[in-house]
Amino acid sequence: MIYNNPHDKGKSIADLRAAIEHRATWMYLLIEEARKEGLRVDFARRAITTCGCFHGKTKFTPTEDLEAFAREFANPQVVDIFEMAVDAQAEELTIDFHYCPLVSAWQKLTTDETKIAELCDIAMDGDRGIASIFPTFTFSLGKTIAQGYQVCEIRFKKKQPQ
Repeated sequence: MIYNNPHDKGKSIADLRAAIEHRATWMYLLIEEARKEGLRVDFARRAITTCGCFHGKTKFTPTEDLEAFAREFANPQVVDIFEMAVDAQAEELTIDFHYCPLVSAWQKLTTDETKIAELCDIAMDGDRGIASIFPTFTFSLGKTIAQGYQVCEIRFKKKQPQ
């Protein structure tokens, strides 16, 4: 069972959540149409990774400092939208999401929790793409709301010098 209940953060955050839901709806419908045509969904992974790389290059300041990266990746608006708990340290950035508007959109479109978990993992290719632009960071995804947990665990760590 997926637990994904937002707290009221005001109209502007609700509007931003709705915009994210709208884009998640596009993603779902594009993938479903591709499946109807007999296409594999690998195209979605590649496209979303490319989008993440593009955003990593154009929306983030190049840095080797995880705390500086955290201020951009988890800015106050994004923290409110996803109800994030953020712990930025020199060696590790820990972010726990307690709400996901993408999952909210997908729950309105399907009750298939396996499909929702797959869509979530595909969407996370965007964050994987962002992380790939920062050669001194690693990225990992732990538990997710889409898998039925009450949190999505995102981790960025500094690579150890070799």
